[in-house]
Amino acid sequence: MNTTPLYRQLANHYLDAIRSGTLKTGERFPSIRLMMEKHAVSLSTAVQVCRELEDYGVLEARPRSGNYIRQPDTPAKPAPTALPPPLDTGVYVGIHEQVSAVLKASQRATVKVNFASAYCAPQLYPIKTLQDNMIKALRQDQHLFETSGSTAGNIALRNVLARRALTSKTHLSAERIVITNGATEAITLALRAVTRPGDTVAVESPTFYGLLQILESLNLRVLEVPASSQVGIKLSALEQVLHGPERIKALIVIPNLHNPLGSIMPDANKARLVQLCAEHEVVLIEDDTYGDLVDTEQPLSTLKHWDRDDSVIYCASLNKTLAPGMRLGWISAGKWHERVEMLKYTQSRGCEALSQLAVSAFMGTPSYERYLRRLRVTLAQQRQQMSEAILRYFPAGTRATNPRGGTLLWVELPREHSSMALFHEALNCGIQISPGGIFSNGQRFDHFVRIGCGAPYSSRVDEALQTLGQILKTQS
Repeated sequence: MNTTPLYRQLANHYLDAIRSGTLKTGERFPSIRLMMEKHAVSLSTAVQVCRELEDYGVLEARPRSGNYIRQPDTPAKPAPTALPPPLDTGVYVGIHEQVSAVLKASQRATVKVNFASAYCAPQLYPIKTLQDNMIKALRQDQHLFETSGSTAGNIALRNVLARRALTSKTHLSAERIVITNGATEAITLALRAVTRPGDTVAVESPTFYGLLQILESLNLRVLEVPASSQVGIKLSALEQVLHGPERIKALIVIPNLHNPLGSIMPDANKARLVQLCAEHEVVLIEDDTYGDLVDTEQPLSTLKHWDRDDSVIYCASLNKTLAPGMRLGWISAGKWHERVEMLKYTQSRGCEALSQLAVSAFMGTPSYERYLRRLRVTLAQQRQQMSEAILRYFPAGTRATNPRGGTLLWVELPREHSSMALFHEALNCGIQISPGGIFSNGQRFDHFVRIGCGAPYSSRVDEALQTLGQILKTQS
């Protein structure tokens, strides 16, 4: 158990950021109000954090301006004797500690049934085809591993991605696409290109917990805008935010098959969202990771389709639709392309070439569309079976979304139930879920659970859902 006072834990967290250069001399330090919101602490705790940093000589108060990082005049004050324990003890400060604690607990447990995953079951992916394409690529180019390749990625894959984008009426130039290590790197590059530490970035609420981790790791302030499972982000709430005192630098949205809500933003809302961001000079970052999993043959439109001044940054990946192990994503950064390409070079250089060749050879054929059609039908069946079982086994009053594609259900429990309590008890039974609390920096979603439907329905899955229902009924 960590016996270090909370204010000292937070002071150490910010002190490390200052010493590492993440927070630089002369930069404004987060306000008392922001610390209270970001770390869910009291006014007195936030004030004590500032006093502790002032004692270290790294913080100074400027009249009518706030607190600023300063270069200490004397050697730093010795660290307190009661230091926070190592990360593997399960205590986390920073990088959205609740998410870290949930992930670490899951890694330690023996998981028999995993409902926390957003991936499909391994047998649903075309692994054999991709393996054959890899072998063929190595035979055709025996010197493939001798060069590092382009920072932007394999041009054949970029050409395939640009051609496929046309089906959703999205115009992407192959020369202005950068292949990334999944959508996580794509979004990170987008944020690094358009923001600086301390800027405010708006997100949907709830939103994918990995995005909250990225934002906190970049020292960006998060402003959550309500979203619904019907239309995604609520434009009326966004307009209030944009007209408020907080300067919003960027907005990140998942318009198609939102994670975790499963919502699909109507076309009229997409067009209006792009217009709003352009009017308020807010950079719009689109995550289109799940769009290809929609049930219909007609592709979903993207926000990029309505972009008229190259100010929408489009990010996507193949991690959920094709091959999680390859970690292939991409970014089309519009007017920030050159900066993103240089940041990619600085951050990780070009992505590994063999997987790009294997994927481009498959995606460029009609077989890829046939594979997607089969996958969509399978996922629709699995979602239906899971939804029916949840409503059958969970307490009365439970509600589940009915998304038009993808692998996820967003389940609302009766308000007296805690998804975090369910998470811990389920994990003891070898069942992993995603508690709703990790999808927001607030506490509004503790009675929600995200359930993954990527695995075929089986007696084992049915038994696990029964167990979850029994746990909930015992709690009530």
